[in-house]
Amino acid sequence: MDSDYAIIGGGVVGLSVAWGLLGRGRSVTVIDGDDGSFRASRGNFGLVWVQSKGMNQPRYASWSQGSAAAWRGFADELREGTGEDPALQQNGGYDFHFSEETLAETVARYEVLKAKLDGNYPYEVLGHNELRMEEPAIGPKVVGAILHHQDGHANPLKLLRALAADVRRRGGRVLNGKTVQSVTRNDVFRIECTDGTIVEAARTVLSAGLGSAVLGPKMGFRAPIRPQRGQVLITEKLPKVFKRPSLITRQVDEGGVQIGATNEEVGHNDTVTVEGMAGLAAQAIAAYPMLAKAQLVRSWGALRVLSPDGLPIYQQSREMSGAYLVTCHSGVTLAAAHARFLPDWLEGTAQAPDLEVFSEDRFDLS
Repeated sequence: MDSDYAIIGGGVVGLSVAWGLLGRGRSVTVIDGDDGSFRASRGNFGLVWVQSKGMNQPRYASWSQGSAAAWRGFADELREGTGEDPALQQNGGYDFHFSEETLAETVARYEVLKAKLDGNYPYEVLGHNELRMEEPAIGPKVVGAILHHQDGHANPLKLLRALAADVRRRGGRVLNGKTVQSVTRNDVFRIECTDGTIVEAARTVLSAGLGSAVLGPKMGFRAPIRPQRGQVLITEKLPKVFKRPSLITRQVDEGGVQIGATNEEVGHNDTVTVEGMAGLAAQAIAAYPMLAKAQLVRSWGALRVLSPDGLPIYQQSREMSGAYLVTCHSGVTLAAAHARFLPDWLEGTAQAPDLEVFSEDRFDLS
């Protein structure tokens, strides 16, 4: 047997789980896809975000809050282990509003969620003048913003590199360029790849993003996930402009301003469109007019991994004992939770988080 755990999927989700298991003394083999794989980890917006999540399921809000709180220690440990800094900043984040009506509606919904979280939902409402004191470059069309103090952002590519490096440093095995074609289980799991590679493990975690929709049903999961395209833009490197990120823009640690993102139901099409880019640019300029003079240097599209209700799925297979499905569309936000807390769930320890609301049972029609 090669490992205690085989992780199918080497993106942020799979590597975070692997990193956490290695920290508990488990042996781990990560099986990563080829360069043609759809990779949400290489195309996301990099937010470590709490606000607006869990509006209809408070447990998702608290799960995101726990991860956000654990992120600083997680980032520090990755930096110490690899020298790669994920560039975490956590001094809050904005939800901009262009009308008083949408601002008031959102605040009302936040108050309902705050009550369900026993008051643990630290946000404040900034009118235009207050916001302008925080962000002098804000445009006149922004009537106000919600500043949530648990929000922040990181560099997702540096996070991915740090995770891959530290998984290896901790003794994990990462197999790149592999496509899994079958998973069977007798005494142990036997995972066969199209190039003939075979990995054997006592347990298996399926975290292959959109690939889980294909493999999942073969392992006893429903895996009802779908792609959603998000287009993103980035500008030339600029002097420090913004104090905090928003759902429209964030200034990355290298200086460029990232603008995003669209939410498009277009199947597995991850290309960019003129209409998508124009819409993003117009919204960003409405928020920060000075961006009209900034040069765009790159645009790209990537596919989110979404469940029917947008929440994560954490499920143990009832047909293949020892197999687990782990999938979500907030891999960066939840990276710390997947590294720090999810291994206890996989191991069934006394400290295991209660993730029952995230099981596939919620999709039962009965």
